[in-house]
Amino acid sequence: MYELQYSKAAEKYFRKIREKGLKSAFRTALQAIAANPYAGSMKTGDLAGVYGYDVYYNKTNYEIAYYIYEEDDEIVVVVMAGTRENFYDELKRYLKN
Repeated sequence: MYELQYSKAAEKYFRKIREKGLKSAFRTALQAIAANPYAGSMKTGDLAGVYGYDVYYNKTNYEIAYYIYEEDDEIVVVVMAGTRENFYDELKRYLKN
């Protein structure tokens, strides 16, 4: 089981979620990522090295972006989460800063 760590952007997003069903869907997805981080798809191009995991809830597609580190410990760092719309543009901007 991998240890999950969160960036400030991810923490802020998860704290803002009020809907219990959506919170539960993200919690289930994060447990799946902790159990097998390679379940997500690896991105290419500008986002090489970033993994993405899809979460579907209430006819809306959400995305979780994360890195996997395996040097000393097995750690997954959740970089960002949000709706699929404009997600990767926002992620690129976030990673530049």
